[in-house]
Amino acid sequence: MKTLTRMLMILCLALPFAGCKKQEAPVAAVKAPVPAPVNENRQAWLDYLSDVVTRNMGGIQNQPYVYMLPGESTADFKDQYDRLLEKAKGDVSRGIISGNMLAYGSPASAKMADLVIESFKEVPAGSMKGVKVLFIGKPADGDRVKTALAPTGVDYVFVEAK
Repeated sequence: MKTLTRMLMILCLALPFAGCKKQEAPVAAVKAPVPAPVNENRQAWLDYLSDVVTRNMGGIQNQPYVYMLPGESTADFKDQYDRLLEKAKGDVSRGIISGNMLAYGSPASAKMADLVIESFKEVPAGSMKGVKVLFIGKPADGDRVKTALAPTGVDYVFVEAK
């Protein structure tokens, strides 16, 4: 009986200390990157662009401006291109303040590059310092965009759609 009482006493004294184990922080699961779509599926491209933009926010606190063109085989591609160009030009001409991000991507990489270049044509040199521009497309198009945007002072980031 003495042994049982002693064991119960030891257990009662040790029990509060058993719960004092320092909790470890839960490990955040790292989500795998969404692969670039191999076709012109609109939803697949939206999902891909959303993932790439999120991964490249680095220091941007504001909601990014995201511009996406459908594939060139879309029936009203020309109309969509014209409307998006008008919107992009309007946004850029009003001025984008430091700490914001503009993201451009499309299965029609060359046409998206044309849109970006055209929308930044009237931007004064050095007026976009601190603005991040993310272009998602083909390397040759990314180089054209980089060259055209260099005078504006943007922080240019290129991501190859692959």
